[in-house]
Amino acid sequence: MTPAARIAAAITLLDAIAAGEPAERALTNWGRAHRFAGSGDRAAVRDHVYDALRCRGSFAALGGAADGRGLMLGMCRAAGIDPATVFTGAGHAPAPLTEAEVAALARPVPAAADLAASDWPDWLLPQLRADLGADFDAVSDAMRARAPVFLRVNLARASLAEAALALAREGIGTEPHPLAATALRVLSGARRIAAAQAYLQGLVELQDVASQAVIGGLALPEAARVLDYCAGGGGKALALAAAHPGARITAHDIDAGRMKDIPPRAARAGARIAQAAPGKVAGVFDLVLVDAPCSGSGTWRRTPEAKWRLTPARLAELTALQDQILERAAAHVAPGGQLLYMTCSLLAAENDARLSAFVRRGGFALAERRSYSPRDGGDGFFAGLLRRL
Repeated sequence: MTPAARIAAAITLLDAIAAGEPAERALTNWGRAHRFAGSGDRAAVRDHVYDALRCRGSFAALGGAADGRGLMLGMCRAAGIDPATVFTGAGHAPAPLTEAEVAALARPVPAAADLAASDWPDWLLPQLRADLGADFDAVSDAMRARAPVFLRVNLARASLAEAALALAREGIGTEPHPLAATALRVLSGARRIAAAQAYLQGLVELQDVASQAVIGGLALPEAARVLDYCAGGGGKALALAAAHPGARITAHDIDAGRMKDIPPRAARAGARIAQAAPGKVAGVFDLVLVDAPCSGSGTWRRTPEAKWRLTPARLAELTALQDQILERAAAHVAPGGQLLYMTCSLLAAENDARLSAFVRRGGFALAERRSYSPRDGGDGFFAGLLRRL
């Protein structure tokens, strides 16, 4: 496919996504219907689509419209590409520019800070400005770029240097990251990770560096009883098992299907993780982790579609759910034990506000809180450690 044909494909996909089709499903269906498209073509089209979803507001401002065509016009303009050289109508290229598009493209470019701010949902801007404070502009700009890929090294299997060397042999370039002692940032070859022997043999796992920093910083007694209450695929349970080999870890999730990958992942890593059936947790634990369902605003570089689908009503539902989960998880904290509340959100409504409301209900005190933003290198992430009184 020519570069122009790739942009034309992205236009079609973006219109389908705007009509309600999930981005991943749209890309998968497009790939199946266009078998002639090679892996490079599919990757390029995917990048165009996700770049446009991250920068939907600014691309629309630059391109004169928020439909697929306007977003791709905006992308060209943002990249310093003359849209007239792409929108030619030749072959499989997008149709030539209309008079209205030429007029829109002649307008002055808005200020950089205004463009970055436009890539948040309008209704969320006041809250984000208040929550991020002086970091608002820098975080807004960072969230428009593709998220870095991080690996967590299983130090029970290899050192950072050994894991980096093993990955390099398979064409995956990495470097350590100062935020976590277990972290390698992927510099090249990210698409090779899933098939790499270092991954298949449990030397490394995909995990964002901010999450690694929180889990790696926990101090646990020997043979600690740990419950990962909202375990999902088990990433944090696996990280805990690697950092604390003597811990007795139980994974739980209200949806058992989300935990289906835990047994093979644990076997690959050489970890022992028990599983509790949904709603069937028994006993008390020295540490209970709550990686709560949230807006995911700290990860919107990876899932940009989600930021445009979030509504005030949905955010209110999430904060109510977070309160409910905290109460249920707290019942399993042993006397003197700890409750670790985590989200991948940048919003105070899902973070400090939830902890404050929980502490006011009594029985727990806040021992420590940490928050990270893309300025620290990884995703937006929040953690509050509470101790039972």
